[in-house]
Amino acid sequence: MNHDHPHERRRRGRIGDGVILAVLGLLGLAFFRVQVLGSDQWALQAESNRFRPLPVPAPRGTIYDRTGEILAENVPGYEVTVLPAPLDSMRATLDRLRPYLDLSDQRIESLMGTARRYFRQPLLVDSDARFEAVSALEERRPLFPGVFIEMRPKRHYPARGATAHVLGYVGEITGEELEREEYTEYEPRMIVGKEGVERQYESALQGTQGLRNVEVDAVGRIVGSFRGDLDTPAEPGADVTLNLDLALMQWIHRVFPDSMKGAVVALDVDDGGVLALYSSPTFDPNAFVGGIEPGEWRALNGDPAQPLYNRPVLGVYPPASTFKLVTAAIGLELGLVTPEEHMPQRCTGAYRFGNRVYRCWDRAGHGSLDLAGALANSCDVYFYQLGLRIGLQRLLDEAGRLGFRDSCGIDHPSESSGIFPADDSFWERRWGYTPTEGEVLSLAIGQGANSQTPLRVAQLYAAVARGGDAPAPRLLRRAEAPVSWRLDLTPESLEALMDGLAAVMAPGGTGYLSTLEHFQTWGKSGTGQNPLGLDHALFALLAGPPGQRPEIAVVAVVEHGESGSQVAAPVAAKAADYYLRRKHGIATDSIQTLRDHYRVGRPAPWAAR
Repeated sequence: MNHDHPHERRRRGRIGDGVILAVLGLLGLAFFRVQVLGSDQWALQAESNRFRPLPVPAPRGTIYDRTGEILAENVPGYEVTVLPAPLDSMRATLDRLRPYLDLSDQRIESLMGTARRYFRQPLLVDSDARFEAVSALEERRPLFPGVFIEMRPKRHYPARGATAHVLGYVGEITGEELEREEYTEYEPRMIVGKEGVERQYESALQGTQGLRNVEVDAVGRIVGSFRGDLDTPAEPGADVTLNLDLALMQWIHRVFPDSMKGAVVALDVDDGGVLALYSSPTFDPNAFVGGIEPGEWRALNGDPAQPLYNRPVLGVYPPASTFKLVTAAIGLELGLVTPEEHMPQRCTGAYRFGNRVYRCWDRAGHGSLDLAGALANSCDVYFYQLGLRIGLQRLLDEAGRLGFRDSCGIDHPSESSGIFPADDSFWERRWGYTPTEGEVLSLAIGQGANSQTPLRVAQLYAAVARGGDAPAPRLLRRAEAPVSWRLDLTPESLEALMDGLAAVMAPGGTGYLSTLEHFQTWGKSGTGQNPLGLDHALFALLAGPPGQRPEIAVVAVVEHGESGSQVAAPVAAKAADYYLRRKHGIATDSIQTLRDHYRVGRPAPWAAR
C-alpha cells in the first residue's frame, strides 16, 4: 500500500488540523476561565501577594483607683518590626538597625533565635523605640525596605514605685506562656500582664488586636508607607477600677523608713477593700515596658534586698504579739477565760513550765492582769497561761479553722499561705523531733512555728472591728463583698477584745504615743523573733471617728526594725491619719512635717518603748 497517496496525505492533514483546533479550543477555554470567570480570584491572590497583613495592638484598659485617679495608662510609643524574609536578609537588616536602636550582639542573636522559631511571623525588634531613632529611620527609609514602624500604645505607671508591686508590669508574651490554656487565643509579640493586677485581670485589660496592611514588592520589601493602611481597627481593653487609694499609697511610699525593708497593708473595714498594698524596697515598673535591659534585670534580680519581692502578700513573718488577739479570741470562744478573769500566776517577768523558764518581754513584770490589761501591756506571762488552758492540739485545730494555714483569697495572682502546724508531724518533718505541750507557749504569743502574711494580720483586725467577720480582701472595686472569714464570738467577747486594743493606745499602753489627734485608735504592737538577724517590728492599727467603729485597718511590718511600737507604729499611724483626714475633710498640711521628725535609728516623737 502506498502511504504517500494524495488522498491519504489529505486525510492525515485533516486529522492534524482537527487536533490543533481541539488543542487551541481547550487553551481558549482555559484562558477564558482564568481571565474571565476566575478574574476575581486571581485579582484577590495578586492583591494578597501585594499586601502583607500585620496585627495592630489594642490599647490596654486604663486602671483607676477608687477616686478616679489613674494608676496605669497608655501613652504613645513606637514599635520597630522586621517583616519575614530569609534569615541572612533579616540578619543584614538587624546589622543595619544596630546603630539606631542600640542593638548589642547578644540582642541580635536573641532576635535571630526568635526569627528561626517564628519564621513566618514579623520580628519585633524594639517595642519602645526612641522618637529620635524612629525619626532617623524614617529619613533613611530606602535603606530599610523590610522594616515596619508603627506608633502603638505604651503602658505607663504614673506613681512608679509607690504602686509597683500591687499593679505589676507588662511584657511580651513568651513561648512558654503561649502554650498555656489561658493564652490559647494569643499570638506571638502580644503584650501581656506579668505580675499583679496587670496579670490578674489580663483578660479584661487586653482588648482585641486589629489588622493593618502594608504594600510590598515581589521580594517582600515595603514599597508604600511605613504605616500601611488600617483594615480592622483594634478594640481597646476594658477599664478597671480598684479599691486602692493612690494618694495613700504615695504617702506610705514617702513615710516608710528609708533603706529599710517591709510592708504596709491598709483595708477598708466596711467592705474589705484593699486601700493600700505597699512593699519596700520597690522598683519602677516602667522599666519593664518595651523589655527591660539585661543589666537592669540582673541588678534587680540579684539585689539582696529583693526589690521584686511582694512582701504584703508573699512575705510570711512571725505575727508576734499581734497574734495574742487570736489566742484571746479562741480562749473566749471556748469559754476558757472571761474578760474580767485574772490568771492564777501574776506576772513577775518570767513563767516556769516544766524545767524551763519562759520570759516576759518586761523583766520587771506586769503583776496581776485581766484580759484588757494583758493586751494593753502585751503580757507574755498572761498568754502563756491562756495558751496552756487551750492546749496545744486544740490551739492547732482552732487556728486551722480560722484559716491561719490558708491564704486570704485576695484577687492577686500570687499569695502565700500562713504557716501554722496541723499536728505533731509538722515538727517531726521540719526539725526532727516530737513536740511537747510546751510548744503552745510560743504559739500563743505569735512565735515559734507560726508565720503569717501582713495581709492575713490586717484581715484579722478588720474582722474584729467589723464585729467578728470579714470578706476576702479585694483589689477590684465591687458592689458586694461576701463574708469569707468569721470569728464566732459573742458581742461581749468582741467588746472585751476591742477594749483591750483601746487600752493599748491609752496612757501606759505600748501604742499610746502613736494615737491620732482627730481619731480614735485601737492597736497592738509586736516584735517578731528572727533567727537570722535583728527582730522584725510589727504594728496593727484600727482607727475611725470618735464614738464610731473603726473605718481603716493598717498593718505595718519593718524587717529588722526590732521594736513594733517605736518603728512600725509610726508608719501605721501616719497612714491611717492621712487617709482619715482626707476622707473626713480635715487638712493634711499639719502632718506633712512628721516625715522630718522620724528617722530610723531614733524614736519618733510619738514612739513608745
